Amino acid sequence: MQRSKSRIPGLLGIEYPIFQGGMAWVSDASIAAAVSEAGGFGIIAAANAPADIIKEEIREAKRLTSKPFGVNIMMLSPYVEEIAQLVIEEKVAGVTTGAGNPYRYMKVWKEAGIKVIPVIPSVAYARRMQKLGADAVIAEGLESGGHIGKITTMALVPQVADAVDIPVIAAGGIADGRGMAAAFMLGAEGIQMGTRFISADECTVHENYKKKIFKADDRATTVTGRATGHPVRCLKNNLSKSFHELEWKNSTLEEYEALGAQSLRRAAREGDIKNGTVMAGQIAGLVSGPMSAEEIINKVSSDAESLLGEKLW
Repeated sequence: MQRSKSRIPGLLGIEYPIFQGGMAWVSDASIAAAVSEAGGFGIIAAANAPADIIKEEIREAKRLTSKPFGVNIMMLSPYVEEIAQLVIEEKVAGVTTGAGNPYRYMKVWKEAGIKVIPVIPSVAYARRMQKLGADAVIAEGLESGGHIGKITTMALVPQVADAVDIPVIAAGGIADGRGMAAAFMLGAEGIQMGTRFISADECTVHENYKKKIFKADDRATTVTGRATGHPVRCLKNNLSKSFHELEWKNSTLEEYEALGAQSLRRAAREGDIKNGTVMAGQIAGLVSGPMSAEEIINKVSSDAESLLGEKLW
């Protein structure tokens, strides 16, 4: 079957259509720059950080690489207005968005030459983003780590690819060349990996966090917070067990928030992998050891190309 070449490299000025996920307390200038330098699209996670912190990360990434990189912006961040303006001032190549609708900023970002690529959980949302002028969308399945939707990557990607004309990047449950080849067969033109890049040498997350991923198997993750309407996939530990106990007790939202306060930072930065939230996708069992960002990108892309039998980027 004849397949079209990916439009992603040309859209962003990169070599490989491989995105590094924007993960709070994980995706900083170090890993973003390393991924971009290796030919992928590195992404700094703005999360809930103020603009001055993200400005420092952007400046550091520019020091480490001259290649294009992006910023992931959470629409529910209390600093979203500042970050939205900052990416324009700093002339970042692209923005990925989550936790809300980016419609208020789409026009000014695009006028500034920034490529806008929202993370979407459904066909309806993908269509809405295309109508608003998105340059591409990231179709993220529930296999991913962190906040998740309700549809699997296998089911979501082909339906989104059929529904929109803009490029689709597949995310959730992808960590190797087989996953990338499968994504292209489903109609995607690129992939985004989060858990795989946590293991990269250049990722500054605490070593305890990385080691827990390396030890994970296919059943190592669980989903907490379903009762709140904001489910999160993470590796099983004492904290996830406590979250499930709250669910059994029909606890209040305030109790959930109190238990989860600063829990991701505790795991990612302090190394408390028992009482912190270790966000990771279901693919964690495939991540067995460290590699450099360049090695990850080269192996994933070359293996995918061999499986597809042709170069699609």
